[in-house]
Amino acid sequence: MMKLMWLLLLLMMTLIPASLAWQAHFTPAQLQLPMKTSGDVELLLSDLNHDQLQQTDRYSFRLQSNSEHLATVLAANATIPVDQIPDTASEWTGRIRIEAHFLGEAVITVQLHDALFGNSSSPANAAQKGSTLLAQVVRSQRVIDHVFLGSVILLMSLLYINFGAALNVSVLRGLITRPIGPSIFLITQTLGMPLLSYALGVFIFPNSPAMQLGLFFTGIAPSGGASNTWTAVLGGNINLSVLMTTISNFGAFGSMPFWTFTLGALIFDRAGIKVPYDKIAGYCAGLIIPLFIGLAIQRWWPRLAQILVRLLKPISGGLIIFIVVFAIITNFYIFELFSWQIAVAGLALPGLGYGIAWLAAKLLHQNPADALAIAIETGIQNTGTAIFLLRTTLPQPQADLTTVVPVAVAIMTPMPLLGIYLYQRCRGVKTAEIPPAAEHQRIV
Repeated sequence: MMKLMWLLLLLMMTLIPASLAWQAHFTPAQLQLPMKTSGDVELLLSDLNHDQLQQTDRYSFRLQSNSEHLATVLAANATIPVDQIPDTASEWTGRIRIEAHFLGEAVITVQLHDALFGNSSSPANAAQKGSTLLAQVVRSQRVIDHVFLGSVILLMSLLYINFGAALNVSVLRGLITRPIGPSIFLITQTLGMPLLSYALGVFIFPNSPAMQLGLFFTGIAPSGGASNTWTAVLGGNINLSVLMTTISNFGAFGSMPFWTFTLGALIFDRAGIKVPYDKIAGYCAGLIIPLFIGLAIQRWWPRLAQILVRLLKPISGGLIIFIVVFAIITNFYIFELFSWQIAVAGLALPGLGYGIAWLAAKLLHQNPADALAIAIETGIQNTGTAIFLLRTTLPQPQADLTTVVPVAVAIMTPMPLLGIYLYQRCRGVKTAEIPPAAEHQRIV
């Protein structure tokens, strides 16, 4: 009996492979390719086991992508039979071709496959940099992309010149004479929306830090110019709406960098992206210049300032429409990235923003017109600003990947408001008459 057990043990020892100490090294360890193209990297397999190399029918090296819809290894290079390696060699070097399919990042790994047991083993240096290949698939830069970015920068500059020309310091009286409404908005918009967007991103996109980043940047953006239009259409307090829009856009100079460098840093760390401190700071500083130009126009050229004031709302609305529509037209790949998670995130962020702000306003005894204005102003984010910030501060392909989220939010944001409007029309609800109030100085 003991002899039989020893024989079985000896047989098992001959079948179980020896400890694998082989290593893999990709050069370069990171490869960036435009979509629908291919490129080569060098693969070095070292510290090979001579006994395994002699068992040509049992062992082979296999390369695999963790996201085959993004990038794959050319079929001819996907398997490296050990019979291609001299059994006396301790290393092997060869060229591996990578094929790029669609926007994103894929990790290429190499493993030693054992056909006898049907399992695979990773290299001994699997935890070290260079043992895998990071394939980054990006879009080829086109002239229209540069036109789009230049147009957005120009329109953003014009918008803030208009803000400077339209700014009336007396508008802040509304915060002194009647501070409850604006204070509710400040809490729900500058504190609530960033926290909400962060929580939704983690919940809806637990394994996609890039999408979390896109939703978070949308949540920290200031309120959108379309909020004034929707407030007027649905019968909210338009004067309060304009006051809150002004507060939000000027407060964004401090709130956006704050959230990006604090809570946003956690997402950047999960995404493996360095926080672009210089670009974020440069973005905010760059908008201060046109703002001061607008203030100078108001001070020395009042007639020109009056013209710019009249153009403020059309430019604000046009900026949002232009950025979203142009982003869709020039980047049809966005629709390939759409999923139920994207749709849910696009609806949940503004929808929950409306609901939370309205509930907070009612709990603090705000009248219906004010509560509606606060809810609309909180839920409508300036998605144009979010898209611009993402495209100018993030590296590729993250800049393109994250754009899909604010575009989805822009598409979904009017849905609840349209539902309220149709309800009002069907029930014959008349919009409230909001008398002019001295404490709500209009800037447009």
